[in-house]
Amino acid sequence: MTETKEVKKTKYLNPYLGGVLLGLVLLSANFIAGRGLGASGAIKSTIVATMTTVAPVASEKSGFIKEFRESHGGKPMKTWLVFEMLGVLVGGFISGALAGRLKFKVEHSPKITSRKRLFLALTGGALFGFGSQLGRGCTSGAALSGMAVLSLGGFITMMAIFGTAYALAYFFRKNWI
Repeated sequence: MTETKEVKKTKYLNPYLGGVLLGLVLLSANFIAGRGLGASGAIKSTIVATMTTVAPVASEKSGFIKEFRESHGGKPMKTWLVFEMLGVLVGGFISGALAGRLKFKVEHSPKITSRKRLFLALTGGALFGFGSQLGRGCTSGAALSGMAVLSLGGFITMMAIFGTAYALAYFFRKNWI
């Protein structure tokens, strides 16, 4: 006797429609705010505000933190990028709730453990964050916003991001397939 397991297909937004919508959001940001999208600036603002609160003496001695805070009028959490990222988080939460995908679980290949999946995700995120600081901007800021204004640097950044991803995917594919 064989059991039939009902497989529920998760429905996602059409990627082409998603790309068009992302382009419209980017165009709107340039039109309304006069600049493109970005996430690393919000992370920087959060780190500077946290350091200023937790270790005010050390943050006063740090040239980077002091300069960043002063360039934002002493209020790094009042930048539009912080509110943009809050909107991304809240929007993602609402989208997941409306689609019935709001669950606390770790999705991974049957070939690896949840612990390894979390380790790889955190390591990859940390490396990407470090790289975004070396590149003076995250994917959305450097690549998407750069390409939107036809910057050669934006196109090079996007090619480097996808090129590196394709080159490394072969070696790491067993962790998600």
